[in-house]
Amino acid sequence: MTSVSISASDVNKLRQQTGSGMMDCKKALTEANGDFEKAIEILRLKGAKISASRADRETKEGTVVFKISSDNKKGVILGLSCETDFVARGEGFIAFAEQCAEIGLNNNISDADQLKAFPMNNVTVGDAIIEQVGKIGEKIDIAQYALLTGEAVVAYIHSNKKNGALIALNQSGDAVAAAGKQVGMQIVSMNPIALDKNEVTEDVVKRELDLAKEKAKQDGKPENMLDKIAQGALEKFYKEATLLNQEFIMDGSKKVCQMLEDVSKGLTVTSFKKVTLG
Repeated sequence: MTSVSISASDVNKLRQQTGSGMMDCKKALTEANGDFEKAIEILRLKGAKISASRADRETKEGTVVFKISSDNKKGVILGLSCETDFVARGEGFIAFAEQCAEIGLNNNISDADQLKAFPMNNVTVGDAIIEQVGKIGEKIDIAQYALLTGEAVVAYIHSNKKNGALIALNQSGDAVAAAGKQVGMQIVSMNPIALDKNEVTEDVVKRELDLAKEKAKQDGKPENMLDKIAQGALEKFYKEATLLNQEFIMDGSKKVCQMLEDVSKGLTVTSFKKVTLG
């Protein structure tokens, strides 16, 4: 039993430093004989133990956040996942996601692994995630992350906070930003797999051609027509699955590329990233 008196102010100080619950802080200080650094390590170890015990848990809830630079030429989007909607809606959870995104933006971090290795409050972001697990009692993780640059970078987050898109465009201005938001809605709603047909991988092209040929065979089409039929099916696939060739959801008479051209001559999307949790 410790001979050190643990005061309420000591407990509160540790809580302010770590964000852990009052009882957890009191137990950690008691175990550490009042040594704050040791108490912090005890709390981190607790988080690691909880993280290990929940490693196989599904994290289908969470929140999607973004950060854009002041000149609108760089942005990040981040999906922080958790187990329950209750945690996903918590102010502390959302603030932690925002802090991670801010670190990513300010340090030009390109992927989630690099972000997890970056310093945050005297530990790494990865260690800070484990600390959050100890505080929250749920498995959490940076499920998806991306950094984009362009003449303008625009983000759209759906109302459920579980779906979002980051879009880089080759022009800037208010009209371009508004069009970028509409493109973000398009991405979240229609889930394109690539920007245009030139970005569709060879494996996907082969898969679509093989599927189309097999279907044509089953439908009794002659062998000498299979390649032509498959090529037609592939063109239809491009229209449905590539962003710039999709029908614009707000005006079905136009493709997305045509909508952008109407906003400003030569305007196009240079890259995009969709983030979906669940």
